[in-house]
Amino acid sequence: MTGADHQRPNGVHETFHRIVQCIPEGRVATYGQVAALAELPRNARQVGHALSRAGDDSLPWHRVVNARGEVSERGLDPLESVDRQRFLLEEEGIVFDRRGRIDLDRYGWSP
Repeated sequence: MTGADHQRPNGVHETFHRIVQCIPEGRVATYGQVAALAELPRNARQVGHALSRAGDDSLPWHRVVNARGEVSERGLDPLESVDRQRFLLEEEGIVFDRRGRIDLDRYGWSP
C-alpha cells in the first residue's frame, strides 16, 4: 500500500467527509451526530478515525467535537492537535467555558 493509498478515504469515510463539509463556520457537530447523519449510529469512533486520516486542510475537521462539547486529542501530537483545534474554533467565534467545553445548544449545528 502506498502513502497515497493510505490517505485515500473509503466510501464510508467519504460520506463522513461530505457531512463535515456541510458544517457551517461558527458551528460544531459531534462525532456521534456525524455518524447518525451517515446512517451509521453508534459509529462515532469511526468518524474520529476518518477525520484523523483525512490529510486535507480544506476539510473543516475542527468543527467536530465529542458529545460533551470538548475537543478530543488526535494524531501524533495530541496536545498540539487540541490547541490547534481550539484555536481554529475560537477564530470562528466559538467560545469555550472554563471547563474547556462548547455549549452545544448555542453552537451546535442542526442540519
